[in-house]
Amino acid sequence: MQKIICFTLTIFALLSLSYAQKPMTGTSQNKDILSNFSHLTMQQLLDTGNYFFNENSVDTALLCYSILINTPVKNMGIEQQQRIVEAHNKTGIIYLNLCDYRTAYEFFIKALILCEKVNYESYKARINNNIGNVYSSFNQYDMAKLHYSKAMQLSKDSIMKMIVLNNLATIELENGKRDTAFLYLKEAFQISKQNNDIHLYGILNNIALYYQKETQYDSAFNYFRLSLEEAKKNSKIENEAEALTNLGNLFFAIHNTDSAQYYIRLSNIITENNNFLRISSENYLTLSKIEKSKKHERKALEYYEKYATLKDSIFNVEKFGEINQLQRLYEISETNQQIEQLIIEKQVKEHTIHYQQIIQVITLAILLLVSVILLIIFFQKRALNKAYKALFEKNIEIIDLKESSTEKYPGRHKKNSLVNEMQNELLDKILVIMEDTSMICDPKFSIDKLAVLTHSNNTYASQVINNILKKNFRSFLNEYRIREAQRIFSMPDSVKYTIEAVALKVGFKSRSAFRDAFKEITGVSPNLYLQLLQEQVKKG
Repeated sequence: MQKIICFTLTIFALLSLSYAQKPMTGTSQNKDILSNFSHLTMQQLLDTGNYFFNENSVDTALLCYSILINTPVKNMGIEQQQRIVEAHNKTGIIYLNLCDYRTAYEFFIKALILCEKVNYESYKARINNNIGNVYSSFNQYDMAKLHYSKAMQLSKDSIMKMIVLNNLATIELENGKRDTAFLYLKEAFQISKQNNDIHLYGILNNIALYYQKETQYDSAFNYFRLSLEEAKKNSKIENEAEALTNLGNLFFAIHNTDSAQYYIRLSNIITENNNFLRISSENYLTLSKIEKSKKHERKALEYYEKYATLKDSIFNVEKFGEINQLQRLYEISETNQQIEQLIIEKQVKEHTIHYQQIIQVITLAILLLVSVILLIIFFQKRALNKAYKALFEKNIEIIDLKESSTEKYPGRHKKNSLVNEMQNELLDKILVIMEDTSMICDPKFSIDKLAVLTHSNNTYASQVINNILKKNFRSFLNEYRIREAQRIFSMPDSVKYTIEAVALKVGFKSRSAFRDAFKEITGVSPNLYLQLLQEQVKKG
C-alpha cells in the first residue's frame, strides 16, 4: 500500500510540474523533470515511465526509460537488471510506433542480449514478439513468423500467448492461409474472453479481415464495427484509427466510395494528430484510389505523392539493411557468449566427450527406430482405420442384437453402457460445436469438418447423429442454421437485412434452399414468418 501511495504522489507531482512549467523551454523543462526523477528508485522509474507510456506522453516516458538504461549495472541485483531489460523493450516499442524501425530493432536486440545475461527467460517471449512486429512492418513475413513462433514457445502466460496467436493469424492471412489463421483467431478469442476481453479489439479486427478476404462483407463490417467500439472503450487511439481505415477499405472494396472516403478521413484526423505514419500512408493510398475512381486525376495524384513521401520515410531500404546488420551483430554476440562459456567449461567437457559420443550414437539409433516405426504406422494407417470402423459397426450390431437379453446377461449390459457412453461423449462434443454460429454458418461447414473438430471421423459422427438424434447431418445442420435465422429476424434492426442476405449469413448458398429448409423446419415460409412476427410485435 505504501508503494502505491508513493507512486501516486510521484505521478501527481510530475503532472503538476508539467502543467506549471508550460512556458519554459524544452531543454530547461527536461532538466527540471530530470531533477525530479533522480530521487526515484528503479521500480518507481519504470512505473512512472509506464504511466506516461500508457498516456501516450512518449517524451516523458523515454526520459524515464533513458535514466534506467543508463544506470550503471555494477553491483546491481538481478531484479534491478530485469527492470533495465523492460526499459529497453518499452523504448523499442515507442520507436516502433513512431516508425523508426532501425532504432526500435536496436533496443529490442539489446533487451534480448541482456535477457540472456541476467537469465530473464520469461521476458524473451515479449521481445521476440516485438521483433516479429518489426519484420511484419517490412512485409518480411517469413522472419516475422520465425520470431512469433519463438515467442509462442517461450510464452508462459495466456495473455502473451493470445497476443502472439493474433499476430500469427495476421501473418497467415497475408500468406493466404485462411483456415490456419481462423484457428489461431478462434483460440486467441477464447483466451481474450477468459481474461475480461483484454486485447479483444485486435482479434476482432483480424476476424473482420478474415471475413473480408472470404468476401463475406456483412460479417466483416460487423466485426470491424465491434473492433472500433472495443478500441474506443479501452482508449486505444491507434487501434481506433486502424479500425476506421479498415472500414474505409471495406467500403472501397464494395465500390461505396462515399462511405469509404468518410471513414478514411475520420481515421486521418486521428493519425495526423498522433503521428501514426504507417496508417496515414495507407489512408493516402486509399484516398488516391478513390479520387481516381471518380476521375479526379489531379486530386488522386496529390494523395499519391503524400503516400509515396510517407512510404519512403517509413520503409526505407537502407534502414532495413541496417536491421539485417543488427541481426548479424546479435548472432555474433550470441556466438561470443557461447565461446566464453566453452572456455569456462573446457576441462569438464574433455572428461565427458566420450560419453557425449555414446549419447549421440544412442540418439541416432533412437531416431532411426522412431523413423521405422513412423513408416510402419504410415503404411498401416488405412488398414487400422478400416479395422476401427468395422469394430465400431460391430459393436453397434451387437448392441442391437443383444438389447433384449440385457437382464439375462448383466456383463453384456455393461458393454452396451460403455458404447452408449462413448456415443454420448461424442454427441456432447458435437452439440458444443454446433452452438458456435460463426462455425456452422460457414457455407463450407461439413460433416468432415465436424469430425475433425471432434477428433473423430465422418462415419462415427454420422452414426451418432443418425442413431441418437434420428436424423441425417443435413437436417441436423439446417435446424441450427434456421434457428440462427429466426434470431436475426427477431432482432430490432432486422429490417436492414433482406431474406437473401440472412440466407447467406446463416450459411445457405441460395434463397430457394433457405426457403425449403425454413419451411420444412418451421412449417411456414420466411416471408410468412416475418409477417407473423411483425403482427406479434404490433400486438405486443
